[in-house]
Parts: sequence; structure tokens; C-alpha cells
Amino acid sequence: MSKKYTIQKSPFVIPTTDGKLIEEHFGYTTDSDPELSLAHMVAPAGWSEPFQIPEFDEYTYIIKGKKQFNIDGKIVILEKGQSIKLSKGVRVQYSNPFDEPCDYISVCTPAFSIGIVHREE
Repeated sequence: MSKKYTIQKSPFVIPTTDGKLIEEHFGYTTDSDPELSLAHMVAPAGWSEPFQIPEFDEYTYIIKGKKQFNIDGKIVILEKGQSIKLSKGVRVQYSNPFDEPCDYISVCTPAFSIGIVHREE
């Protein structure tokens, strides 16, 4: 009989060097699931990362604060209670140029992997 449910009490904290908190609840590092990853993240004020062209769809839901998306040159700002789906193959840069941390949930299908995110140098 297969397992009917899984409760995640100890998400894996992905090591970062930019001050961003990444707690993966489900995905490659926690349960080896290649199909989906679910992570809670906190991007500090002033944070940004390079452009990327991922091989996965990414859904983001903002819990608190604001997050900026540069999607092929178009600036989109999400606020608390808003969500977005970015399709795989879209060039995007994520940042938080605002004065407060941004607390959010991210879901990637297939699961996030550094090998398929394709960050620019």
C-alpha cells in the first residue's frame, strides 16, 4: 500500500550566499521528486539574482512584501496576496529592490534543479 500523505516538518534549507532564505519542503533535495518542488522563501531587501531561462514552469505567491520580476524587459511587481505563473523558457530576473523582505511560496514543475535553471553570468 502506498503512503497516503506526507507531512513536512523539517524542510531542507538550501545554502545561499546572497542572504535569501530557501526552505524546500518538497522537491529534489527533500524527497527526490523530479516532478514538483515547493519552497518557502524570504528575499531580503535589496536582493537580486542574475537573469535565467529555466526549463520549468514557476508559480509564485506573495505572502508579505513585494517582489519584482523583469520578464523579457517588462517590469512586473507582485504584492501581498498576488500570484504569477512564469512559463518555462521565459527569460526572467527576480529581485527585491524594496525596503522590506519579501516572503513568498514558489512551486516549480518539473522540480527546481540548478542544472535546468540556466542562470546567466
